Amino acid sequence: MKIKCGIEIHQQLDSHKLFCHCPSVLRSDVAGFSIKRKLHAVAGESGAVDAAAKHEALRDRTFVYEGFDTTCLVELDEEPPQLINSEALATALHVALLLHCEILPVSQIMRKTVIDGSNTSGFQRTVLLARNGYVETAQGRVGIDSVSLEEDSARIMNEQSSEERRVYRLDRLGIALVEIGTAPDITSAAQAKEVALHIGDILRSCKVKRGIGTIRQDVNISIAGHPRVEIKGFQDVKLFVPTIEQEIKRQEEQLAKGVLSSEVRNALPDGSSAFLRPMPGAARMYPETDLPLLYLGRKILEGAKKSLPQLRSDLKEELVKRGLREDEVIVLLKSNLVEEFNHLFSILSDSRFVFRVLLEMPKDVAKKLCKPHQEIENLLGVDVLASVLEGVNKGKIVKDEVRNVLEDLASGVSFSEAIKRERADMGDVEQIVARIVKEKPGLSMGGYMGLVMQEFKGKVSGKEVSDILKKLV
Repeated sequence: MKIKCGIEIHQQLDSHKLFCHCPSVLRSDVAGFSIKRKLHAVAGESGAVDAAAKHEALRDRTFVYEGFDTTCLVELDEEPPQLINSEALATALHVALLLHCEILPVSQIMRKTVIDGSNTSGFQRTVLLARNGYVETAQGRVGIDSVSLEEDSARIMNEQSSEERRVYRLDRLGIALVEIGTAPDITSAAQAKEVALHIGDILRSCKVKRGIGTIRQDVNISIAGHPRVEIKGFQDVKLFVPTIEQEIKRQEEQLAKGVLSSEVRNALPDGSSAFLRPMPGAARMYPETDLPLLYLGRKILEGAKKSLPQLRSDLKEELVKRGLREDEVIVLLKSNLVEEFNHLFSILSDSRFVFRVLLEMPKDVAKKLCKPHQEIENLLGVDVLASVLEGVNKGKIVKDEVRNVLEDLASGVSFSEAIKRERADMGDVEQIVARIVKEKPGLSMGGYMGLVMQEFKGKVSGKEVSDILKKLV
C-alpha cells in the first residue's frame, strides 16, 4: 500500500527559556504556589473557531498551575514576553543550516491557539526560521518544509489531574524548542525511521538537552483515499515502524468501512494509537503583538555559520582516527565534553590518556576521597586539568602520578606543592630493574612492570620502566 508520510520533531534546547531569563530546569520539590484558570475558544482572524480548540472548550475543565521561585510573570501570562533568547536562536539556526535550509531574513513571531490547558495564555509562541531543506536517505531525498523555534508547554501532573481538573507545572512552560517538519515525501515506515535517526544525529551535534522527555516526535500519515492522521508522542524511534504499519492497517479498515476522519491520535507503547482530538486547522494562528519582527541579517547568519558544530557521525570517525576506542567515543559523546576533550588534546596529543584524565580520573578521585562526583568535577575543572597536562607535556609530572596530583588538588593542596614529587635516579632504576629480573626469571612484561612500579611508588614513569625492561627481557 502506497503511503504519504511526514514527521515532526520537537527538541528542547539547552539554554534558558525562550521569552524570559528563567532557567530551563524541571523541579521535583513541592510547588511554592498555584493559580486556577479557565480557557475559552474564540474565533481567529478568519472569523472561524478552530475545531481542536472547540473540542477542548467543550470539556469545560479547570486548570491549576503550580509555580516555583524560578517562575516569573511571563510564564503566568501577567507580563509581556521578553526578546527572543539569542542562544536558543543560534542553536536553531545551526540545526537549519545542517539540514540545508534557506534561512528567512525576516519572520513574524506567531501565536498558536492551544486551550488544552498546557499554556497559561491559551496560545503557544512560535516563529518560522527556515524552509526548503532536505535529508538524503536510501530511498531518496526527503524535503524539510520548516524549521521553527517555539516555547514548550507546561508539564501535566497526571497523578493530580482528573477529567474535570487538570494540574500543570510551569517549570517546563517556555523552554525553547526547535521544531522540524519534513515534507510528506516519506513512502515507508523504514524510511521514516531513517529520517528520524538522521535528524537525531544533527540535533545531538547541537546544543540541545538530553534524556527522556526532551524530544517528542510526531508522524503524519495517510494512504490513498484517506485523510491525514497525526500520531503524537513518540519517545523511541524503534516504535516508528510498528506504529506506522499498524496505522496503515487501521486506515485500510476505515477506508473499507467508508468511515474516514482526519484526527490526532496518541502513540501507545504496543505500536497502536488512540484518539486524542480532531485535526487542528490554520485558523488557530495569529501574529504576536508584543514582540517585534525577527530580523536574521548577515551578521547573525555569518556568526551561526562560523560556530556551526560538527556532525556527531563525522566527529566519531575523527575521534577513532585519533586513537580512541569506539566505546570511549560513545562515552565521550554522551558526556557532552567533546569541546573540553579537544582543548586538552591540543595540549597533550595522547587521546586515550586525555580521555582518562577528563572522564575517569575525577571519578576515581571522588571515590578515594568519599566525595560526590559533581563536587570533584567542579574542583577539577578543565582549566585545572589543562594545567596538569601542561605539566606532563613539559616533563614536570609523570603520567603515572597524574591521578595522585589530581587527588592532592581536590584535597586543597596548591598546584606547586601537588607537583613536587621526588623522582628516582635513572641509574638506580636500571640497577633495581636488573636485580628484579634476575631474582624473578620468567615473568611477563606486565609482571615485571608491577613489581618495579611498586618498588618506586610513583617516582618513575611506566614508559621509563618499560624502556629499560625491553632491553633486559
